[in-house]
Amino acid sequence: RVVKPKIRQFKRHIRLALIFLLTETDDNMEDNHTFLYFAYGSNLLKERLQLKNPSATVHCVARLKDYKLVFGNHKGLASDRWHGGVATIEHSPGDEVWGVVWRMNVSDLESLDSQENVTLGAYSPVELSVKTKGQDLNCRTYIMNSCVYAPPSPQYLKVIVMGAEQNGLPKDYQEKLRAIKTNMYEGPLPMMAELERARQRAKERVNHRSNDA
Repeated sequence: RVVKPKIRQFKRHIRLALIFLLTETDDNMEDNHTFLYFAYGSNLLKERLQLKNPSATVHCVARLKDYKLVFGNHKGLASDRWHGGVATIEHSPGDEVWGVVWRMNVSDLESLDSQENVTLGAYSPVELSVKTKGQDLNCRTYIMNSCVYAPPSPQYLKVIVMGAEQNGLPKDYQEKLRAIKTNMYEGPLPMMAELERARQRAKERVNHRSNDA
């Protein structure tokens, strides 16, 4: 007769302890279930990244020191998706790359790796320190393996420039992006049509919220 209340009390203490551990701080929860990703290429554009990674939210704009932005293809194999060279970064003392730090759910990590063709060996995930507002952040990013330099298609560069504008990267860096020479490809790119649809849906959602307000 005395044992049962004690068991119930013990179970209650266990439940309270678990609740405390799970809700001790929102930051801990966030850190355990999310990660920071530094984007410098087409994933600067929110609609591009969220096509396959819906959890991505802007954390901040940041700068990667002693690296430069270059374009090419893994082992020289042209991108079917973009019909030209795609972005990567390489170590270059004195240079810098600006980008966006996204906070993403760990559940999107596999999708992000897939987008970067990690399993095929095209890109390798790395952790680098980027600077923002006087602090350093350790972020996941990707660097191309066996890069053979090649200019990007105008469409691919346009996506990068739109992402830079969308997130307010420094004006001089935006100008530097616009000045990059392309391969002048003028054929169709299904990805651009998909992105345009995504951008249109985003505009409609914003308009709908404005009308409701």
